[in-house]
Amino acid sequence: MIQIILVDDHAVVRTGYRRLLDAEPGLRVVGEAARADEANALVLRTAPDVALVDLSLRGSSGIEAIRGMLARRPALKVLVLSMHEDAGHITQALRSGAHGYLTKHCEPEEVIDGIRRIALGKRVFSPEVAQILAEEAQGGEGAFAHLTPREFEVLRLRVQGGSASDIASSMQLSPKTILNYLTLIRQKLDVENDFKLLQLAARHGLMTLHPTEA
Repeated sequence: MIQIILVDDHAVVRTGYRRLLDAEPGLRVVGEAARADEANALVLRTAPDVALVDLSLRGSSGIEAIRGMLARRPALKVLVLSMHEDAGHITQALRSGAHGYLTKHCEPEEVIDGIRRIALGKRVFSPEVAQILAEEAQGGEGAFAHLTPREFEVLRLRVQGGSASDIASSMQLSPKTILNYLTLIRQKLDVENDFKLLQLAARHGLMTLHPTEA
């Protein structure tokens, strides 16, 4: 029996996947979480085999959740199921320890098959994700490859409009620490200010600029 936890901030999505997976022989959902801290506690409480994780959570992202869960249960297999299809999110999720990455365009059967395969220790990628990874490998390191997962999380929250205080609260760090992270991120990405940072993020698919912001 493969025991699974669902980490997604939408209750209706979790309910849908619970019904889908519980109907499959050999699969059982043992818990659900909407936040990274909830996922960390759930891993300790249920000792699951596989975590199905969305990257867009309340507060800290799924990337932070992946790191936290694996720190508490190294044997856990993490399968990302996300709407994000850019190289930045994919690369950072894998660097954080994810064993597979499917997009939310995939069919239910692909999710079921992905869970079974990842539980056996195999890597699982949607065709779109595999193509992006291949292109990254051919073209060298991506724009955000030099960022650590934590720096990438700060960047993600910043380009979504979060202030230093907002980000600090979400990540349970001090505003001063976040400001230091932002300075380091700008240095690593060789951008002068936040506007240039937003433009870079938009070019690489982390966000979408409206015409008035371009």
